[in-house]
Amino acid sequence: MKLRNVAVFVCLWLAPARAAELRLGIIGTDTSHVIAFTRAFNGPPGPDHVEGARVVAAYKGGSPDVEASYTRVEKFAEELRTKWGVEFVDDIPTLCQRVDAILLESVDGRVHLEQARQVIAARKPMFIDKPLAATLEDAREIARLAREADVAWFSSSSLRWSPIVDALRPHAEGAKMVMTWGPGPIEPHHTLELSWYGIHAIEMLYALMGTGCVEVSWIAAPDADVVVGRWKDGRLGSVHLVRPYASYGAVVFRAKEVIPGPLDVKVSYTPMLQKIVEFFRTGVPPVPHEETLEIFAFMDAAQRSKQAGGRPMALR
Repeated sequence: MKLRNVAVFVCLWLAPARAAELRLGIIGTDTSHVIAFTRAFNGPPGPDHVEGARVVAAYKGGSPDVEASYTRVEKFAEELRTKWGVEFVDDIPTLCQRVDAILLESVDGRVHLEQARQVIAARKPMFIDKPLAATLEDAREIARLAREADVAWFSSSSLRWSPIVDALRPHAEGAKMVMTWGPGPIEPHHTLELSWYGIHAIEMLYALMGTGCVEVSWIAAPDADVVVGRWKDGRLGSVHLVRPYASYGAVVFRAKEVIPGPLDVKVSYTPMLQKIVEFFRTGVPPVPHEETLEIFAFMDAAQRSKQAGGRPMALR
């Protein structure tokens, strides 16, 4: 056998077998994310295709008092069924029996605790789409239940892996202040108002600042909000939200320079979905639980600040 052929044979013999494709289940078909994610996993090869997983089953869910839910849940379910061949089941325990991992996608954060409780009981790893929960207490309870059952989970916004954050991350260490901005629509049933949409800009802030916020102030206006956090090392982080819509962006302020992030960029789900597949295989969350829970403590302190007319509030 020629030397080259021997080398090729040895490489093939040593190469690990290709990991089996993960079977994913969706909870909640009332967000456009379920279509975008399924297209990325189940669709044909291309720049936005994500390998290693396939959506095979779903549970519709839905919230009759949230307009963003009841106006879309049936439409998205039908597209998943007819275009992507997704099987539908009547309850979450049955769904968990058919899949390896769960994408908890319900647009209503109020139902996440009860839905996550059933996934944890089935011992399935799960990604929980934003918001993790409706309240700080619910978020902490999800974390407690998962920890006690040794079930892997994580939650994040796709903005954490946006070109904006990627461009500014190398400059964020040692910064005096970071400012992020984005749209700030509010949904009346979510008592943590920032958890509905402002969480995207907050995730960007934390991706650049890390944990350590000690108090938060909220300056509210009819069509815009400014939320300012003070970190224990003296840094400031501010989130600027505009209604009904604004593009996303960020700026890092250093001692002798101001570094703006790119503007009007397209934010792709692909980097986050790749992180999700890696997480399902390794069990290691790409966002530490402590950071996710501090984001909720940040929003909780902000809500209390707004109720107190903008007075700074310490994180609980």
